[in-house]
Order: sequence, then structure tokens, then C-alpha cells
Amino acid sequence: MLGCKLASSPIEQNHKLGEDCVPSLIDAGKYQRLVGKLIYLYLTRPDISYAMRVVSQFMHAPKSGHLDAVYCILRYFKSSPGKGLLYAKNHHLRIEGYSDVDWAGSIFDRRSTSGYCTFVGGYLVIWRSKKQPVVARSSAEAEYRAMAHAVCELTWLCWLVLELGYDIE
Repeated sequence: MLGCKLASSPIEQNHKLGEDCVPSLIDAGKYQRLVGKLIYLYLTRPDISYAMRVVSQFMHAPKSGHLDAVYCILRYFKSSPGKGLLYAKNHHLRIEGYSDVDWAGSIFDRRSTSGYCTFVGGYLVIWRSKKQPVVARSSAEAEYRAMAHAVCELTWLCWLVLELGYDIE
């Protein structure tokens, strides 16, 4: 991929990747090895977390459209060297959390995808994106479920920081 065209985002906006994406099957072993290697990079690059969640769903029977999405992630990496998480000393331990949801975003089962991120001292320490286990009847219900998960994570993190002997702002 040395001479490839660069990508400005890890996955195209409003993509419609699914089980019936493109009928041609590809070598599943090659796809699984490539996605497995990208999972290690995902730990320090939260900007690709959504794209990795999407391409990881098709490990059992990948098609050529799914491999194209993985190649798009690789082209994005080539266009953004040096990006990642950098932690420097900060003088406060304020804990903040944010949550969001894509209501009925899955085109197959209409389940919502919720996500949250948690900052300690202004630095991202926890992020998560996951499909909700049930179909939400409204966007408010989906938002409430996402917010409940984020609050549970924040509560646990506050207790952990207090147990370690630090004061929280």
C-alpha cells in the first residue's frame, strides 16, 4: 500500500456495509489476520474505534466490500501519521464523561449503537462503543440506556480514584 490514495476518514460516511454487501467471498484467514493486527493499533487510536467495530462484525464470512473497508482504514493510517494518544502531566483530576447513541442505526436488526468516553484530568482514558442488546422504541430510550452505561462507568471510576487516595474535583 505504499503508493495508495490517502483517505481522510477511516470509513466512509453513511456506509451500508452488511452481510449482503458484495456477493464475492474472500479468503477469511487473510481478512481475520489483517483485522486482528489493526485491533492492536485501535488501542491507542480511538479515532478508528467505530470503523474497527464495523469491520470486526464480519470476521466469520467477509466479502470484498468488507476488505475494501479495511483497506480504507489502512489508507487513513497512511494519511495521519503521528496521531494517537499523548499523556502529559496535568494539575487536576476532574472526571468527565460523555455518551451518545445512533438510534436504530443497524440496517439489519434496527438495534442502536451506544458509546461513551471518559476523561480523567482532561485525558481520554476509557472509550466504548457497543450495540445495545434490545431494540429501543424511541431515541429517548436509546439515549437513556447509553447514559446509564456511562454513569455506571463514571461511578466505578470515581470510587477507584478515591480508593487510590486521590481527591476528585
